[in-house]
Amino acid sequence: MWELLKAGDWPVIPLVLCSILALGIVLERAWSLQRRRVLPPGLLQEVQNWCAAGQVDAARIHSLRLHSPLGRILAAVLMHGGEDRQRQRENVEDTGRHLALELERYLNMLGTLATVSPLIGLFGTVIGMIETFNAISLTGLGAPEKLASGIAIALVNTAFGLFVAIPSYVFHRYYRGRVDELVADLERQAAELAEALAQLSARLHRDRAAMRA
Repeated sequence: MWELLKAGDWPVIPLVLCSILALGIVLERAWSLQRRRVLPPGLLQEVQNWCAAGQVDAARIHSLRLHSPLGRILAAVLMHGGEDRQRQRENVEDTGRHLALELERYLNMLGTLATVSPLIGLFGTVIGMIETFNAISLTGLGAPEKLASGIAIALVNTAFGLFVAIPSYVFHRYYRGRVDELVADLERQAAELAEALAQLSARLHRDRAAMRA
Protein backbone atom coordinates (compact mmCIF):
# COMPACT_ATOMS: atom_id res chain seq x y z
CA MET A 1 0.00 0.00 0.00
CA TRP A 2 2.77 2.41 0.92
CA GLU A 3 4.54 1.65 -2.36
CA LEU A 4 1.37 2.46 -4.29
CA LEU A 5 1.00 5.78 -2.47
CA LYS A 6 4.63 6.61 -3.21
CA ALA A 7 4.00 5.80 -6.87
CA GLY A 8 1.14 8.31 -6.85
CA ASP A 9 3.60 11.10 -5.92
CA TRP A 10 2.47 14.39 -4.37
CA PRO A 11 -1.03 14.57 -6.03
CA VAL A 12 -2.08 11.64 -3.85
CA ILE A 13 -1.60 13.65 -0.62
CA PRO A 14 -5.00 15.44 -0.82
CA LEU A 15 -6.65 12.07 -1.40
CA VAL A 16 -5.01 10.63 1.70
CA LEU A 17 -6.35 13.58 3.71
CA CYS A 18 -9.82 13.08 2.20
CA SER A 19 -9.75 9.39 3.10
CA ILE A 20 -8.81 10.14 6.72
CA LEU A 21 -11.55 12.75 7.01
CA ALA A 22 -14.16 10.47 5.41
CA LEU A 23 -13.23 7.59 7.72
CA GLY A 24 -13.49 9.88 10.76
CA ILE A 25 -16.98 11.04 9.72
CA VAL A 26 -18.17 7.49 9.03
CA LEU A 27 -17.00 6.27 12.44
CA GLU A 28 -18.38 9.32 14.28
CA ARG A 29 -21.80 8.99 12.65
CA ALA A 30 -21.83 5.24 13.28
CA TRP A 31 -21.47 6.02 16.99
CA SER A 32 -23.84 8.99 17.13
CA LEU A 33 -26.65 7.47 15.05
CA GLN A 34 -27.01 4.30 17.08
CA ARG A 35 -30.71 3.77 17.67
CA ARG A 36 -30.30 3.25 21.40
CA ARG A 37 -28.54 6.62 21.69
CA VAL A 38 -31.14 8.54 19.69
CA LEU A 39 -34.24 6.63 20.81
CA PRO A 40 -33.52 5.03 24.20
CA PRO A 41 -35.90 2.11 24.68
CA GLY A 42 -38.51 2.57 27.37
CA LEU A 43 -38.12 6.36 27.66
CA LEU A 44 -41.54 7.16 26.19
CA GLN A 45 -43.26 4.76 28.58
CA GLU A 46 -41.36 6.24 31.52
CA VAL A 47 -42.45 9.77 30.61
CA GLN A 48 -46.04 8.62 30.18
CA ASN A 49 -45.87 7.10 33.66
CA TRP A 50 -44.64 10.46 35.04
CA CYS A 51 -47.61 12.19 33.44
CA ALA A 52 -50.11 9.65 34.74
CA ALA A 53 -48.69 9.98 38.27
CA GLY A 54 -48.54 13.79 38.11
CA GLN A 55 -44.78 13.75 38.63
CA VAL A 56 -43.81 16.12 35.79
CA ASP A 57 -41.92 19.17 37.04
CA ALA A 58 -39.24 21.57 35.77
CA ALA A 59 -36.38 19.43 37.09
CA ARG A 60 -37.62 16.32 35.30
CA ILE A 61 -38.14 18.22 32.06
CA HIS A 62 -34.64 19.68 32.29
CA SER A 63 -33.05 16.27 32.86
CA LEU A 64 -35.14 14.88 30.00
CA ARG A 65 -33.82 17.53 27.60
CA LEU A 66 -30.25 16.52 28.43
CA HIS A 67 -30.99 12.81 28.12
CA SER A 68 -31.07 12.16 24.36
CA PRO A 69 -32.62 13.46 21.12
CA LEU A 70 -35.82 11.62 22.02
CA GLY A 71 -35.70 13.20 25.47
CA ARG A 72 -35.45 16.66 23.91
CA ILE A 73 -38.50 16.25 21.73
CA LEU A 74 -40.53 14.67 24.55
CA ALA A 75 -39.50 17.57 26.80
CA ALA A 76 -40.78 19.96 24.12
CA VAL A 77 -44.13 18.16 24.18
CA LEU A 78 -44.32 18.46 27.97
CA MET A 79 -43.26 22.13 27.98
CA HIS A 80 -45.99 23.07 25.51
CA GLY A 81 -48.59 20.59 26.67
CA GLY A 82 -50.92 23.31 27.97
CA GLU A 83 -51.11 25.13 24.64
CA ASP A 84 -53.63 24.54 21.87
CA ARG A 85 -52.84 21.62 19.58
CA GLN A 86 -51.78 23.73 16.61
CA ARG A 87 -49.29 25.81 18.59
CA GLN A 88 -48.03 22.70 20.37
CA ARG A 89 -47.48 20.99 17.02
CA GLU A 90 -45.54 23.99 15.66
CA ASN A 91 -43.23 24.09 18.69
CA VAL A 92 -42.59 20.35 18.56
CA GLU A 93 -41.92 20.51 14.81
CA ASP A 94 -39.43 23.32 15.40
CA THR A 95 -37.59 21.14 17.93
CA GLY A 96 -37.71 18.25 15.44
CA ARG A 97 -36.08 20.39 12.73
CA HIS A 98 -33.21 21.28 15.05
CA LEU A 99 -32.77 17.62 15.97
CA ALA A 100 -32.75 16.61 12.29
CA LEU A 101 -29.96 19.11 11.62
CA GLU A 102 -27.96 17.67 14.51
CA LEU A 103 -28.46 14.11 13.26
CA GLU A 104 -27.31 15.18 9.79
CA ARG A 105 -24.12 16.74 11.15
CA TYR A 106 -21.08 16.15 8.88
CA LEU A 107 -23.16 14.35 6.24
CA ASN A 108 -22.86 17.26 3.82
CA MET A 109 -19.10 17.07 4.26
CA LEU A 110 -19.18 13.34 3.55
CA GLY A 111 -21.19 13.97 0.40
CA THR A 112 -18.72 16.66 -0.65
CA LEU A 113 -15.82 14.23 -0.20
CA ALA A 114 -17.64 11.66 -2.32
CA THR A 115 -18.01 14.26 -5.09
CA VAL A 116 -14.58 15.89 -4.87
CA SER A 117 -12.39 12.80 -4.50
CA PRO A 118 -12.78 11.61 -8.12
CA LEU A 119 -12.00 15.14 -9.30
CA ILE A 120 -8.82 15.19 -7.23
CA GLY A 121 -7.97 11.79 -8.66
CA LEU A 122 -8.56 13.17 -12.15
CA PHE A 123 -6.25 16.06 -11.36
CA GLY A 124 -3.55 13.55 -10.37
CA THR A 125 -4.20 11.66 -13.61
CA VAL A 126 -3.62 14.81 -15.63
CA ILE A 127 -0.39 15.51 -13.71
CA GLY A 128 0.79 11.98 -14.45
CA MET A 129 0.02 12.30 -18.16
CA ILE A 130 1.82 15.64 -18.30
CA GLU A 131 4.89 14.05 -16.76
CA THR A 132 4.66 11.18 -19.25
CA PHE A 133 4.54 13.50 -22.26
CA ASN A 134 7.34 15.63 -20.83
CA ALA A 135 9.47 12.50 -20.54
CA ILE A 136 8.68 11.57 -24.14
CA SER A 137 9.54 15.07 -25.38
CA LEU A 138 12.87 15.09 -23.53
CA THR A 139 14.10 11.53 -23.97
CA GLY A 140 11.82 10.00 -26.55
CA LEU A 141 10.81 6.41 -25.87
CA GLY A 142 14.29 5.43 -24.72
CA ALA A 143 13.64 5.92 -20.98
CA PRO A 144 10.81 3.54 -20.06
CA GLU A 145 11.31 4.13 -16.30
CA LYS A 146 10.35 7.80 -16.70
CA LEU A 147 7.34 6.89 -18.78
CA ALA A 148 6.32 4.32 -16.20
CA SER A 149 6.58 6.90 -13.43
CA GLY A 150 4.14 9.28 -15.12
CA ILE A 151 1.72 6.47 -15.97
CA ALA A 152 1.89 5.20 -12.37
CA ILE A 153 1.00 8.67 -11.06
CA ALA A 154 -1.99 8.80 -13.41
CA LEU A 155 -3.32 5.34 -12.58
CA VAL A 156 -2.73 5.45 -8.81
CA ASN A 157 -4.51 8.80 -8.45
CA THR A 158 -7.46 7.64 -10.55
CA ALA A 159 -7.81 4.45 -8.53
CA PHE A 160 -7.36 6.12 -5.15
CA GLY A 161 -9.88 8.85 -6.01
CA LEU A 162 -12.49 6.17 -6.71
CA PHE A 163 -11.39 4.21 -3.64
CA VAL A 164 -12.26 7.22 -1.47
CA ALA A 165 -15.35 8.33 -3.37
CA ILE A 166 -17.30 5.08 -3.63
CA PRO A 167 -17.45 4.19 0.13
CA SER A 168 -18.05 7.87 0.98
CA TYR A 169 -21.05 7.99 -1.34
CA VAL A 170 -22.44 4.69 -0.06
CA PHE A 171 -22.18 5.74 3.60
CA HIS A 172 -23.57 9.19 2.80
CA ARG A 173 -26.71 7.65 1.29
CA TYR A 174 -26.97 5.08 4.10
CA TYR A 175 -26.76 7.68 6.85
CA ARG A 176 -29.22 9.97 5.08
CA GLY A 177 -31.74 7.13 5.07
CA ARG A 178 -30.98 6.32 8.70
CA VAL A 179 -31.53 9.94 9.74
CA ASP A 180 -34.89 10.01 7.92
CA GLU A 181 -35.90 6.83 9.73
CA LEU A 182 -34.85 8.15 13.15
CA VAL A 183 -36.60 11.50 12.63
CA ALA A 184 -39.80 9.68 11.65
CA ASP A 185 -39.61 7.63 14.86
CA LEU A 186 -38.94 10.77 16.93
CA GLU A 187 -42.03 12.43 15.47
CA ARG A 188 -44.13 9.31 16.03
CA GLN A 189 -43.17 9.02 19.70
CA ALA A 190 -43.72 12.74 20.23
CA ALA A 191 -47.19 12.39 18.70
CA GLU A 192 -47.93 9.44 21.01
CA LEU A 193 -46.98 11.49 24.07
CA ALA A 194 -49.05 14.46 22.87
CA GLU A 195 -52.06 12.17 22.37
CA ALA A 196 -51.55 10.63 25.82
CA LEU A 197 -51.44 14.11 27.38
CA ALA A 198 -54.61 15.10 25.56
CA GLN A 199 -56.41 11.98 26.79
CA LEU A 200 -55.16 12.55 30.34
CA SER A 201 -56.33 16.17 30.26
CA ALA A 202 -59.75 15.14 28.92
CA ARG A 203 -60.11 12.48 31.62
CA LEU A 204 -59.21 14.96 34.38
CA HIS A 205 -61.71 17.44 32.95
CA ARG A 206 -64.47 14.78 32.99
CA ASP A 207 -63.60 13.78 36.55
CA ARG A 208 -63.77 17.38 37.75
CA ALA A 209 -67.07 17.88 35.94
CA ALA A 210 -68.43 14.73 37.59
CA MET A 211 -67.33 15.91 41.02
CA ARG A 212 -69.05 19.28 40.56
CA ALA A 213 -72.21 17.53 39.45
